[in-house]
Amino acid sequence: MDEDRPGVATRSRKIRRGTVERACLHPDLPIGAPTRARHTALTRSCPASAQSPPAGASPWPRARSRASPLPNPATTGATPRATSAREVRGTGDELHQVAGNADATLTTNQGAPISDNQNSLRATPRGPTLLEDFVLREKITHFDHERIPERIVHARGSAAHGFFELTRSLAKFTTAGIFNRVGERTPVFTRFSTVAGGAGSVDTPRDVRGFAVKFYTQEGNFDLVGNNIPVFFIQDAIKFPDLVHSVKMEPDRAFPQAASAHDTFWDFISLTPESMHMIMWAMSDRTIPRSLRMIEGFGVHSFRLLDAKGRSTFCKFHWRPRLGLQSTVWDEAVKLQGADNDFHRRDLFESITAGNFPEWDLAVQLFTQEEAEEFPFDHLDPTKLIPEELVPLTVIGRMVLDRWPDNFFAETEQVAFCPANIVPGIDFSNDPLLQGRLFSYLDTQLLRLGGPNFHQLPINAPKCPFANHQRDGHMQMRVPKGRVAYEPSSLERTDGRENPAAGFRSFAEPADDGAKGRVRAESFADHYSQARLFFRSQTPVEQSHMAFALVFELSKVETPHVRAAIVGHLRHIDPDLAQRVADGLGMDALPPAPKAAAPVIDMPPSPALQIIGKMKKTLEGRCVGILVDDGSDAAAVAALRGAAEEAGATVKIVAPRIGGALLARGKKLPADGQLAGTPSVVFDAVALVLSDEAGARLATEAAAVDFVRDAYGHLKAIAVDAGARAVLEAAGVEPDAGVIDAANPAKFIKAAMTRQWEREPAVRTLP
Repeated sequence: MDEDRPGVATRSRKIRRGTVERACLHPDLPIGAPTRARHTALTRSCPASAQSPPAGASPWPRARSRASPLPNPATTGATPRATSAREVRGTGDELHQVAGNADATLTTNQGAPISDNQNSLRATPRGPTLLEDFVLREKITHFDHERIPERIVHARGSAAHGFFELTRSLAKFTTAGIFNRVGERTPVFTRFSTVAGGAGSVDTPRDVRGFAVKFYTQEGNFDLVGNNIPVFFIQDAIKFPDLVHSVKMEPDRAFPQAASAHDTFWDFISLTPESMHMIMWAMSDRTIPRSLRMIEGFGVHSFRLLDAKGRSTFCKFHWRPRLGLQSTVWDEAVKLQGADNDFHRRDLFESITAGNFPEWDLAVQLFTQEEAEEFPFDHLDPTKLIPEELVPLTVIGRMVLDRWPDNFFAETEQVAFCPANIVPGIDFSNDPLLQGRLFSYLDTQLLRLGGPNFHQLPINAPKCPFANHQRDGHMQMRVPKGRVAYEPSSLERTDGRENPAAGFRSFAEPADDGAKGRVRAESFADHYSQARLFFRSQTPVEQSHMAFALVFELSKVETPHVRAAIVGHLRHIDPDLAQRVADGLGMDALPPAPKAAAPVIDMPPSPALQIIGKMKKTLEGRCVGILVDDGSDAAAVAALRGAAEEAGATVKIVAPRIGGALLARGKKLPADGQLAGTPSVVFDAVALVLSDEAGARLATEAAAVDFVRDAYGHLKAIAVDAGARAVLEAAGVEPDAGVIDAANPAKFIKAAMTRQWEREPAVRTLP
């Protein structure tokens, strides 16, 4: 095993490459026309039951049998759907709704009939997407231009400047200087965002978080544009407009804002089983983070690293927060929306301006083509991840965010990320979602930022020398000199000539064995195995939260057959989860499970996919609120404050009046927040230090009672003195191990380092 690269666990199951027969899905080929397996619709059925490895076998499952076109998995409810289309499943199990006599034919804007609206045109089924695909380009271009000037997705964002420092060289695998020069600090600009809501929406909805980093390297800008989740909803970029249209506000009513709990989103998901893995992540606590400083980041796709000889190693990028992962509970996230619309932005701002700079480790998963062929899934499928237990992570550097933008609009709003911005030594894979993103981001920026010169804006401009012959255009900010704006030329010296030695080179990928067409790879057809892996890897608490989230979301769906279809999909992921959700929805019986296009396999659990299991028991980077009033014990307040700050927490004083409180010894203690406007939801733990008189008075004050009740319901540690116990009683709080005597700061700090998960069954009913 190569000591310079993390060991790749023994694998089994190659991606199959055989020959089968094509179903009559594409009108240009007759039924039964032979073609390669990975670009055909299949005709042979396969079992949908879980396939567990026999005793003594490798825990990583072997190759599945080929899938077949099977009935639409969304037809699980009794309520008829509003379509007469004939439904056919493609090779990757994607749903094709073929126009019937009562249906209009889908066309381009020029009126050309569309034969396949599920797949972009590729050189081969697992090959690159082709520029000639006018259907994809028209659809994505129109989608990219739907909003002016706000981003269509990721509109709500916060960002900061910082640096990336390489700590371990990847010189063996890539010529990219940023990954070669240990100790070098590369400037970065990092933007975090929600996805569904507009720029004026709140910070804390249940939503995926964008995690985009612009590296200003010596060889040009490198944009690593990902999310806080390592997979995505769809397998092909041609479906991105449909996905976003479904989750956005419904067009006839313009609500809900920044929410997925409505019919159009879940209708799309019910018809798109490839989304089920991402749905498990979206319904987990990953999408209700405590802080942007406490989220992971992922590049999502496989990329290539190229060495000096042009040899390729696949790479997946991971960001790991040094503060550890932490999320809120759902009721807390909901109440945060009312308490502080800008909670995450304010948290990031206050942390950086206080000198508590957030940090992330950058880690990579490295693997070869030969190793990839042994995986029990296709790594080019963006709905799949590579478990860390299969390909371990290697930390190669760290990112520190240490400067808030000088101007929000000029920097955070005008920054333009694009996955196509890479540097020599890095290249793309044939992931079909990535292939579409390479076009879409640039097209979006052309409209949003007014033209082709947006790269000249200071936040987007490279910090290394750059030169080319591109001229003029809207918002041109440079003044090129001379008469020559072309190459080759002989009239005068110009700013740029090609450089074969140092220039960007693409990987010389051997030709694939398939044929050009709008066909999805057969190896993309397994939609449930990794969804099962994710769910079964969670702690029982996290599994309960996922069931609760599914019940909440589906209870907002008005259409019965959509609810039934989703529960049917869940039966493939975990029967117990399906039953819990069905019970939570009040279903009399479980809807039938759709036939799966590939056997659902049991993969070894991956504890690395948990949050609670990975949480650091620490108060570093957290915030403790201390509620005081006139007559509070100054020594008790000082002791609690000192202990929390020594543990790395920020402490904020809350009082009924913003002017503060006159403590028992006559000293005025200024307040950081007024009680009515500073609820406990904004803190990680709380303490109440009150005189008997103040405790009795605040026991009749709703804001004080809610301060305690919410902290208890959100599973936070609470320290109270004798005077504050009256407020606990008014809130109906039954003291447990997480309710600590304020006279014992050390015990309070220890309890505050985590949530009191054992309390949850006492405060809410979970499915």
